[in-house]
Amino acid sequence: MRIRIDHDRCRGAGQCALNAPELFDQSDDDGTVVLLDDRPPPELHDSARIAAELCPNAVIRLVEDS
Repeated sequence: MRIRIDHDRCRGAGQCALNAPELFDQSDDDGTVVLLDDRPPPELHDSARIAAELCPNAVIRLVEDS
């Protein structure tokens, strides 16, 4: 799995960082998403999916490995 972020659409709601702090943080400058790991290990895939689902601006895109 790869994680992609559309930074232009992020409004800093923070749901990603709250629900998957191993993968996401928030910028101290503007509160927008900071991706900590764009290729998470399999044990964090469910956390990435939850964070993507909860993002109110749908800025997190997951690309599943084939």
